[in-house]
Amino acid sequence: MRVPTPFSYGFRIADYEWLTYDKKLTLIDAKRIQTADLVYGVSAALVLVFGFLRVFFFEKGSDYYLENSFYLLKLYTFLLVGILSIYPTIRFWKWRKITKHGNSPIIEEKEFKMIRWMLRMEVIGLLVMIFAASMMAKAFG
Repeated sequence: MRVPTPFSYGFRIADYEWLTYDKKLTLIDAKRIQTADLVYGVSAALVLVFGFLRVFFFEKGSDYYLENSFYLLKLYTFLLVGILSIYPTIRFWKWRKITKHGNSPIIEEKEFKMIRWMLRMEVIGLLVMIFAASMMAKAFG
């Protein structure tokens, strides 16, 4: 039996946000996206902390990882996904005032398209990280 990792939760949540996010969100979907985004952030923080512990204190050591091109691809993609997720997270956080009063957020077309694009790029970035991790596991890089 495989134990789910923070990364797998993060991927599922990013996928959920991408698929659920819509121009005309219901109140329930808006609240679920807010909750999912919070869990996504916690998962990302756990991945970051345990990843750096693994690199610098466990496993093969920092020399192995920092010289592996697929590890660097994974690390830089993780950072890029983190940067991309800042704007949607801020917007979702600002919805709290609206959803707290039982209303659905009103999303303007420009903002909707920007956030939708960012959510798609996050999912693509997570797929790149999965690819890089599998290449590392096969001893490439």
